[in-house]
Amino acid sequence: MSETVENTITLQKYLDLDQRGKLIAEYIWIDGSGSIRSKGRTLNKKPSSVDDLPEWNFDGSSTMQAPGHDSDVYLRPVSYYPDPFRRGDNIIVLAECWNNDGTPNKFNHRHECEKLMLAHKEKTIWFGLEQEYTLFDQYDNVYGWPKGGFPAPQGPYYCGVGSGKVYARDVIEAHYRACLYAGINISGINAEVMPSQWEFQVGPCEGIEMGDQLWVARYLLHRVAEEFGVKISFHPKPLKGDWNGAGCHTNVSTAEMRAPGGMKYIDEAIEKLAKRHKEHILLYGADNEQRLTGRHETASMSSFSAGVANRGASIRIPRSVAKEGYGYFEDRRPASNIDPYLVTGIIAETIAGPIPDADMSKEFQRETEDE
Repeated sequence: MSETVENTITLQKYLDLDQRGKLIAEYIWIDGSGSIRSKGRTLNKKPSSVDDLPEWNFDGSSTMQAPGHDSDVYLRPVSYYPDPFRRGDNIIVLAECWNNDGTPNKFNHRHECEKLMLAHKEKTIWFGLEQEYTLFDQYDNVYGWPKGGFPAPQGPYYCGVGSGKVYARDVIEAHYRACLYAGINISGINAEVMPSQWEFQVGPCEGIEMGDQLWVARYLLHRVAEEFGVKISFHPKPLKGDWNGAGCHTNVSTAEMRAPGGMKYIDEAIEKLAKRHKEHILLYGADNEQRLTGRHETASMSSFSAGVANRGASIRIPRSVAKEGYGYFEDRRPASNIDPYLVTGIIAETIAGPIPDADMSKEFQRETEDE
């Protein structure tokens, strides 16, 4: 039995202790590198709404979000979820980051995204995100791969079953249950094309809820993997060579697209996306050029394309949608390490129209202006 598993068994004795009417709220947020941070605090009573949750703060100079001479960054709760690790009345709190002058922190892309989603609420924009990721061991080797070597070429691993075809299914199953317990709208999982690469899908979710739920699902994945001694990578090309990269394919529909005759609106949306291809690519993840090469089920980053059932296109229209004449489309360009607020925000802005006080393209400029 591994030390990690032994420690988890020991910890369970303490997780079952009576908390004397108190509950623990684990606040989570996105830092300056696009990673997740968290810290816990004790609350005296169970909240009935997000408004009952206190604002908090942290040292932004330690998370690349503020200078050392003015380091306080404030955490404003936006949603909360049952905690599958502590259980009981304990919760996970997703928070936005705000500066002490009352402005959103430059890495807080949720604020602008929410403006767009609220402005286009009548469109009822649904998203579904397919989050791919890769497993590594504690020594930064791809989990389960031969030491100093490589497994057999890609082929038997996608949706594989059996030893030698799938790795760390225990981690994936634990994460699946944790998401369900927390109320995440996780719609499925599968092993991916590269061995030790997996995918989970979240959605459909409407508007800002898509970004919220994906970030919480990512947090849960990191926490589950932590207990198994496994590392999670969201890099879009974790291994160079003849191996598939990792994406976060983004499925999109409006109320008009989902109704009979909706193909007309899907086609119109694709035309709008084509005109802003370069602007979207800027927000579709770091190092995405390593993945979008035109190989390994991707389109080339340098050009825009669309097609029915074509996994080598920028935008794929599912065969069933083309047959029925309504439904949704899949944007295959986003990388696995995207900020979902940037991606869902610019898609909403492009297909539904800009609004006066929000510009997702400027979000990228705001984040990188001091680099």
